[in-house]
Amino acid sequence: MDKKNKPFVSVIINCFNGEKYLRESLKSLLSQTYNNWEVIFWDNKSTDTSAKIFKSYEDGRFHYHYANKHTSLYEARNLAIEKSKGDFISFLDTDDLWEKNKLELQIPYFNNPEVGLVFSNFWLLKENNKKKKLNTQKKMPSGNIYNELIDNYCLGILTTTIRKKTYLQLKKKFDERFSIIGDFDLFLRLSKICQFKSIQEPLAFYRLHGKNFSTINKKKEVEELEIWLNENKFDLNTLQLKKIQMDIDYRRFLNSKIDGKYAESIKILFNSSINLFNPKNLFLLLAPNIILKKLMWYYNDSN
Repeated sequence: MDKKNKPFVSVIINCFNGEKYLRESLKSLLSQTYNNWEVIFWDNKSTDTSAKIFKSYEDGRFHYHYANKHTSLYEARNLAIEKSKGDFISFLDTDDLWEKNKLELQIPYFNNPEVGLVFSNFWLLKENNKKKKLNTQKKMPSGNIYNELIDNYCLGILTTTIRKKTYLQLKKKFDERFSIIGDFDLFLRLSKICQFKSIQEPLAFYRLHGKNFSTINKKKEVEELEIWLNENKFDLNTLQLKKIQMDIDYRRFLNSKIDGKYAESIKILFNSSINLFNPKNLFLLLAPNIILKKLMWYYNDSN
């Protein structure tokens, strides 16, 4: 199939002072074996050399947009998507990477008109590239997977390609109130109206470098999950409510433990539904932090 007969993909790159890894991210995009795409580069009022780096590429598929004002990430994503012309939308942040066959493998699944989103497994990559870990070892689900995502949320926005027509059916796009969980919220809403297709092969790299917004805002992530749970509790059954609440409690416990707040972590453990006698939880409670941080570098790389 030649380029003109391939579906057109808009790759959304949201940038705020992303100069450090930007060239590597763009290199992974330019290396794609699928070449019918455009880049919507949304510069959220960067003060570094990100704009200069992006504009140094003489490629007609590259489109630069400078924000009128600095906004939240999810408002910036919405604004960038409004500029897109593709039939499909993908996301590549300035510190992430794609495998060269990412788009090539994903686009054919949209031949099924019921499929609205395709995603894959991905690597968690240590900044120095010396350590990597699969995001999930479990087989990822396909189909109508809302319930499966509640039980085991395994999506990374950097791996997703979305049918724009399906995305536009949502009355609310990315929820701009959120700073951390906007993709979690959007994908769960999308999973109610279309089928998802998963690719077990990891097709992207999420780079951990200690300054990832989600890494340095663990407390805010918990607060946003609590807001989401309160607003969506009537869509969940008893087991799902318990599962999400346990996930929230577990995050609060682990954050406190890694931060060295031992009394607080013990209080959370005893006042939640977390199983104290689970061997993993006992280890997390009793392990010295120096060991815990080394073993869980992928969870909280900022410490």
